[in-house]
Parts: sequence; structure tokens; C-alpha cells
Amino acid sequence: MDPRGKIALVTGAARRLGRAIATTLGRAGSHIVVHYSSSRQEAEETTAEIRQLGVEVLLERADLGQPEEVDALFDAVGERFGSLDILVNSAASFVRRPFARITVSEWDTVLALNLRAPFLCTQRSAALMAASDRSTGEPGLVVNMVDLSAVQAWPGYAHHGVSKAGLLHLTNIAARELAPEVRVNAIVPGPILPPTGMEVGSDEWHRHGMRVPLQRTGSPEQVGEAILFLTRNDYVTGETIFVDGGEHLVGTGHRADGGVREKS
Repeated sequence: MDPRGKIALVTGAARRLGRAIATTLGRAGSHIVVHYSSSRQEAEETTAEIRQLGVEVLLERADLGQPEEVDALFDAVGERFGSLDILVNSAASFVRRPFARITVSEWDTVLALNLRAPFLCTQRSAALMAASDRSTGEPGLVVNMVDLSAVQAWPGYAHHGVSKAGLLHLTNIAARELAPEVRVNAIVPGPILPPTGMEVGSDEWHRHGMRVPLQRTGSPEQVGEAILFLTRNDYVTGETIFVDGGEHLVGTGHRADGGVREKS
């Protein structure tokens, strides 16, 4: 699939990695739906940046933990563009809580956003992708953003890790069931962005990079390039790409990637 002129929805596109993915696709010529939940100012800045690239941009807010708001998001995409070619499920929470202290409500909230929402978004996307011009034989594309908690046991992140492990398996199931009309793949970033409060050039961030096999940290642009690869190679589905410098090979355990944490 040539990304030029295609319609791409990136959830959680207001900031950090989601923003980098949205701008990478915009730079490649895709028209972008910038989704956000609460980061309005950052979402507007992302929208303005992408619009300068000469592509169309639609800014939409939705709490993806609420099914009716997922529906409203896709209704807006359908009304504006009439179809969809690429979905990147990037929005997620990153909640830390000791295993014994996770409540039913907290468990449900995390899984609703990190697992149920990508399922619903993929379901709605498949219908919109069917409405796109597939005369060239190019299937639509869904990319699920996972993380290493899906394959490593991170203490303090039981509900998050289970949600991401579920998303990894959902990737495989959807890839098989939605083929050949839709391809579904996953990307697992490693040390790409430091946690909030830590600088990219800090000694601590450098030390973390030295602990992975390639002995350096990565960049959001490298994740964006992996997504462009999946966009352009239409014979890849059900695949998980680790963009982590080999971190998954050494089992370094949890590293703080930012997000919502329990306050001590």
C-alpha cells in the first residue's frame, strides 16, 4: 500500500509516540485522523504540525474506554472521509499498582482501554476499510502498539501486562479472521522515549540504552519507519515487530516508560 493519499487513524496521537507515528504517516502523504482523549492542547499542536505537511487532518476527541464514544469517533471518520485505510491502535494507559491492591474497577478500566478499545476500533475499522477502493487488491492495515510487558512479567503491572498480552493475541486472531481484506500486525517498542521528567540526553537514559544488546536507545522515528514498512509491504500479517534494540532478548524486566503511576 502506498501511504500517499490514504486515510490513517492514529489513536492517542496527541503526544509522545502516538504523535510521532501520526506525523510520520502525514509526512509520507497520508491524511490523518488525530485522536485524543484529554490532551487537547497537545492534540491541536499535533494537528497544526501535520496540516503543514499538506495533507488533510481531522481532530477528534473520544474516551475509548466508552464504547459509545468509539462509535462516535468512527462515525466522524466515516462522515469526513467515507473510508479508512490504516488504523494504529496507540492509545493506552500505563498504570502501576501492586498485584494485591488492584481493585476490580481498576482492572476493568485498564482492560477497557488497552484491550477492549483496540478490539472495537479494529471491528469498526474493518467495516470502513471495506468501503475503501480495494480495486488494486491492497488490504487495509491495522497496527497494534504493544510493549514488553506482553512478553515479560513486570512486577506492579499485572493488569497492564495482561491487557498487552491479550492485545498481542488479538493481533493474531484478527489477522487470521479479517484476511484477506485487512492485515493486522503489532509493534513492540523498547527504549524509545524516556519517562516523563527524564531527558533524552541524560546519563540515566544513556545507561538504560547500554543495557540492551545494541547498546543504545532508539527514537520515535524508528517506530514510524516500522509502521511505514508494514504499510508498504502488503504480504505481512499476523507479525510482531520488536523495535527495541534487542531488549526482549535479555529480559531486563520493567523499565519506567512514563504514564500513570501509583503515588507513594
